[in-house]
Formats: sequence, C-alpha cells, structure tokens
Amino acid sequence: MTTIAIIGSGYMARTHASAFAALGHSAGIRYICTTHPPADFPEAPDARVVSGLGIVLGDPSVDIVSVCTPTATHREIAVRALNAGKHVLLEKPIALTIADALAISAAATASGRILMVAHVVRFFEGYRRARADVEAGRIGAVLSARARRLITRPDTPWWYDEAQSGGVVVDVGIHDFDQMNLFLGTPVAVTSTATGSFGPIETTIEYRSGAIGQVLTFAGVPAGAPFTSSLGLVGSGGILDYDFSADAPTADTGFGGVNAYRLAAAGDGTSATLSSLDHYVRQAEYFLECVRDGTDPAFAPTASAVRALEVALAARQSLMTGEPVPLQERA
Repeated sequence: MTTIAIIGSGYMARTHASAFAALGHSAGIRYICTTHPPADFPEAPDARVVSGLGIVLGDPSVDIVSVCTPTATHREIAVRALNAGKHVLLEKPIALTIADALAISAAATASGRILMVAHVVRFFEGYRRARADVEAGRIGAVLSARARRLITRPDTPWWYDEAQSGGVVVDVGIHDFDQMNLFLGTPVAVTSTATGSFGPIETTIEYRSGAIGQVLTFAGVPAGAPFTSSLGLVGSGGILDYDFSADAPTADTGFGGVNAYRLAAAGDGTSATLSSLDHYVRQAEYFLECVRDGTDPAFAPTASAVRALEVALAARQSLMTGEPVPLQERA
C-alpha cells in the first residue's frame, strides 16, 4: 500500500486527504504533520499527528508527501522531502520567488522523485475538455483568452500576510495565468490594475504570438455568494466558453450551480452540462499514476508552474508600479 503524509492541517490538507481517501488510500495516510494539531481529522482517521517534519521524512515507509502549508514554506519542505527520497504533491503556487521555484525543480531532478504542483484547475472537467478540444484543432489557433475567478475572503489568517501568500494576484490569480499560458504560449508582458487590495484586479498578458490574455481576479465577493470560475477562448475557427459556479471549489454544483461548456465552430458545435466529478480526486489519481509508473506529470509540468508564477509576480509588480512588466523568455 502507498504510504502518504499530509503536511498541514487546514482546508487544503483536508481536501488532499479526502481525495486520497476517495481513491481507497485513507488507511495509507500515515501522518498529519502540523504545528497546529487539529481537534480531529476525520479525512484520515488512522493517521498519526506529529509536529516534526523530521519524523515523517525519517520514516522509510512514507512514499508520498502532500504539502499543504503556507506558500512561503514550500521551498524548505519540498526540497527536504525530495532529498529524503519522497514523491511530492505540492500545493500551488510552487513558491513565492522564482529562485525558490527553481530550487524545488532542481531538487526534484536531482532526486529522481516525482514532483507535481497542484494546479487543480487543469483537472476541472471543463478546463480538461477545453484543452482537449483546442489540441484537436476544433477552434483553430487561439487568438484571445479571458478568465475570471471570484471568491469570498478566506478564513485562513496567514492568507492575509503577503509575505506568506503572495497576495490575491499570486495566490488566486495564478490558476488563470497558468491557463492563459497553456492556451496562448509564451508571455512577454504583463499589466495589472486594481480597484482595491482584494480586487477586482484586471490583468492583461501579451504573448509572443500576438495573442492577448485577460484575467479578472476578485477575492471580495459577499459572504454567501458562490465561488465562480470561467474561461473563454476565441480561435481562428471558433469560440469556446466554460462556466463553473458552486458553493466552493470542492463542492458539487448541485441545485442552482453551473457547470456549463459550449463550443461553436463552422459545422461543429457542443453545448453540455458537465459532470460533477471531483477535480481534486482526479488530480490525486493522476499523481498516484505518475508515482506508480515513474513518469513525469506531463499534464501539469513543473516548468508550467514556474512560468505561471513569473506571470503572477509580474502582475503584482505592475500593481505596485502602474506600468507594464516585460518578461524574459525562459528556455
């Protein structure tokens, strides 16, 4: 049986544990490693709660470390885990600086272990379908892309400290910057403007191909309003739209929710309400397959996580300076 350690005890730690449990690995979650022991952790009832990372990394039976801690801690934990011979599922963003991100990537290469950054949006059914349809050429070359992500303010105290989270444009916007890069290619310049510290934040990304990506990020919608995420693509041969809305990104769309996908092209069209299969379960399943087969996670590569962070950091810089920020091309 695969043995797993969850690092952290907050919302995402519980979400990762639930995903592994849904795949039959509940008993395999050996440790919950946290400096803030929870009153209970029903997602992993057999896990031992410990405060020292060394206990986890020193246990040769542990195969996988799932890192769900504040972003500022990612480099230390991920590098130590990889150097200890563990496979690592690392919550996004990969880090808060490019130097830290590259250090994590280098540690994965040197260790020969599997590293996957948990850009879970890649596993949402609508985003998966959009990627498949674009790769199949159903809307031609993508010329323009728009995305939005609207959330209520998190109840996690560390999230409000930019030194730990990177702020709204890094922690929340990075999902959509990753999607813009996926569909449009190599970003060359980023411009962001905001109406407040929580947004709405409008970011425009220029691409080497001439394509334009636009991202709306807002972390201040009223309490009780749904989590909302959307993607729109304009191609040389058609258009594509995906809308998702639910009580939370981990919630079933259920009654009143939205999970709608539309594609229109000459002689070709699709309109569907998609399944509510859990994207976090799909993410965990894919990661476990990569670990089992010893294959790099090509569906969510580390280089893409680094590039998304570059865009996010440029967006944050643009918010501070009021100027466009050029990006250097990375091999």
